[in-house]
Amino acid sequence: MQHTISMISLGCSKNLVDAECMTAILKNDGYTMVDDITKAEAVVINTCGFIESAKKEAIDTILEVASLKKKRSKLKYIVVTGCLSQRYPEDIRKSLPEVDAVLGTSHYQDISEVVGKLFRKDQMDWNDYIGRAGSLSHMMAEREISTRAYAWLKIAEGCSNGCAFCAIPEIRGKYISRPMEEILEEAKVLAGKGLGEIILAAQDTTGYGRDLYGERKLAELLHKLGKIKGIRSIRIMYAYIDGITDELIHEIATNPKVLHYLDIPVQHGDDEILKKMRRRDTASSITKTIEKLRKKISDITIRSTVMVGFPGEKKENFENLLKMLKIWRFQCLGCFIYSPEEGTLGYKMHPRVRKDVSERRYNRVMELQQEISLSYNEARVGTIVEVTIDSIAEDGIFYMGRSYSEAPEVDPVIYVASTTRPLEIGDVVRVKIMECTPYELTGVTLDESAE
Repeated sequence: MQHTISMISLGCSKNLVDAECMTAILKNDGYTMVDDITKAEAVVINTCGFIESAKKEAIDTILEVASLKKKRSKLKYIVVTGCLSQRYPEDIRKSLPEVDAVLGTSHYQDISEVVGKLFRKDQMDWNDYIGRAGSLSHMMAEREISTRAYAWLKIAEGCSNGCAFCAIPEIRGKYISRPMEEILEEAKVLAGKGLGEIILAAQDTTGYGRDLYGERKLAELLHKLGKIKGIRSIRIMYAYIDGITDELIHEIATNPKVLHYLDIPVQHGDDEILKKMRRRDTASSITKTIEKLRKKISDITIRSTVMVGFPGEKKENFENLLKMLKIWRFQCLGCFIYSPEEGTLGYKMHPRVRKDVSERRYNRVMELQQEISLSYNEARVGTIVEVTIDSIAEDGIFYMGRSYSEAPEVDPVIYVASTTRPLEIGDVVRVKIMECTPYELTGVTLDESAE
């Protein structure tokens, strides 16, 4: 009998890749994967547990699936994997009795073994599937891709930077680079499936290779990826300032397949707070790198993330952040309110910033960024851009897509009208931008507008 299993993936792109690998492992072992959880006998929930909001989403999802399990007999088992399992296995055992098994971040490759034991009703010790944090043993070139117009390519696991606010080293372990030949092999498989846009993912992409080869190897990896037939474009996410070397900038500038886009999570703009966060950057070093990038690559899009409300953040620290954001003028920016996480250095730091103060600071950052993003988008009205189609809008009229300046899920959407011919997901079309808001652009395919 083929048992049916549904996979739910929460959180970041790296989590999605892990879920895609687990799905492939289960399919290879004879299980039938279904998208509809109402048709599944077991549901695997791959969780995020990075910050409080992510933990809440994971718990809410578990409870939602658990309520379904109580209502109907077909759904027999719930397996929780990923970050929440790694951090809180005992809490899950005590507080969520509906959960039948957990897997930590070094045990994704054991998913079939665990599910098999559940269906056979074998005895199972939860502790056997937690262990140390982080592993690459589950990675495979032939994973089950869940995206259509692009694919994430995970180049490393874990993090060794030790930022004071971040629990990733505890959850995911120390930084582990994948061997370059494995990454290139997977990239060829992705290209063979028609996935022309490859998005590199790691907690710190610019740290790639230091643990494995003794030096940074991202530029070399990009060079070799650029030679693979079928890859149309390569996007770099999660780049740290101190890893953006002259060699890397040159590769981005000269490799025709590397998009002129860089995601750089700077976190703050005040030196005192950056030091407390245990960041290696200063406002000056960030400024110099951004200026160099824009000088060497004039059309580069830079997105970033910052955090407000870190312990000890005073009014003058926050005002320095705003001042630097006005100087840096990122095209896109995400902002987070600090979440105190057990096991991090920041968890014991005081004084804590009041919630209402943090929320006001968050709103001020986003109001400033709206003005900056709108000015960038207004300058794009009337221009012609190549857009990759990701999906069809619910109204059935507009398509949604991205140019090189937008990464999936985190950046503005380009709405595309094409009344002369239907478009397919993954199509690349030339679009004239007609109007904009801070977070949206609207355009028409070129054959519908006068150039």
